[in-house]
Amino acid sequence: MYLFSRKGDKGKSVIGNKKIFKDNLIIDLLGELDELNSLIGIVKNYLKKYYKKLTNIQNDIFIIQANIANLIYPKFKAPKLTKNKIESLEKEISKIENKVKLPSSFVIPGKEINSAWLHYLRTVVRRTERITVKLSRKKHIIPEILMYLNRLSSYFYALALKEVYQKKLKEDS
Repeated sequence: MYLFSRKGDKGKSVIGNKKIFKDNLIIDLLGELDELNSLIGIVKNYLKKYYKKLTNIQNDIFIIQANIANLIYPKFKAPKLTKNKIESLEKEISKIENKVKLPSSFVIPGKEINSAWLHYLRTVVRRTERITVKLSRKKHIIPEILMYLNRLSSYFYALALKEVYQKKLKEDS
């Protein structure tokens, strides 16, 4: 097996046995999810205390990718993204909200490095969510995927606030 074909891909990606142009919205979304998963991989190695939770989120992202790829190549049944994954994020967000004073205005990311990484993750999730919404207007996407991505960005926002709070700092706004 080779990592390249020696011929070039002529602007197409292969999913299953289908070649699809890389500007296809499904391919675009799969790339966004891949970038998100890679960024989570970086962050979990800087913020070791979240390593297990972030690894679980990476597995959830794989489930989402399988569901999106299934739109092109439905040969295999994609695993379900269950509501309990969304509820788990909501519980984590609520725990943080009960400990941290929420800002009354927009915050400027970067008060400290850990929160900056988490804000960066949040923005990549938001971009991924926007592309998912765009795709959902053309193809059926299970509602749990949109809900999960929405909660995930809120989760990273909450974690960023928590990092600043734990260091007894005040967010810039």
